[in-house]
Amino acid sequence: MTEDLHELLRTLRVWDPEVTELPPFDPASAPAEPLPLFTRWFAQAVAAGEREPHTTTLATVGEDGLPDARVVMLHGADADGWSFASHATSRKGRQLAARPYAALTFYWPVLGRQVRVRGPVSSAPSEEAQADLHARSTGALAAALTGRQSEVLASPEELARASEAAWEHARRDPTARSATWTLYRLRPHEVEFFQGDAARRHTRLSYHRTDDTWTTRLLWP
Repeated sequence: MTEDLHELLRTLRVWDPEVTELPPFDPASAPAEPLPLFTRWFAQAVAAGEREPHTTTLATVGEDGLPDARVVMLHGADADGWSFASHATSRKGRQLAARPYAALTFYWPVLGRQVRVRGPVSSAPSEEAQADLHARSTGALAAALTGRQSEVLASPEELARASEAAWEHARRDPTARSATWTLYRLRPHEVEFFQGDAARRHTRLSYHRTDDTWTTRLLWP
């Protein structure tokens, strides 16, 4: 049966109370810097049962000057920045090399929350990238060793052969290096926290950094 997209969209609800709880958020009680609040919200999303809360939409700018976006995994967040990883030779890797500035968007519908992070991106030292890779699963290492991300694929069979060889390599040598694997750090200039409200009076708290000083302001929803 062919579904009518518009009819299907009209059947959907946002923040269904059966699965979503909209907690109160008082921006006056927010910390002076965004990282502690992000850590708190992330832990609360995990506790609330949010599926894959560590996934985030990464937005970059292509060679044509147009935006590009995809979902990646958060590898960490600390004083050095929000971390994610990819191949330097991938599309996003090439884009970040040409324009080292990006945005991350986290969305946790179970709590009606969104966090937006924007700022310059730098590459961590290679040893840190390899250590981060080796701390992950065998499958993650095999995927990194398969390489050639974003290149044109001739056939599914070609991928299967390369993946099988990479899995064998990863099992045989759990510390194998992936030469192009890169750990990126986004050091934010701006972080926005969005808390949904049932009456649509959403709270938006925006942090802005100048040098090492953070200031906050509220935004209209």
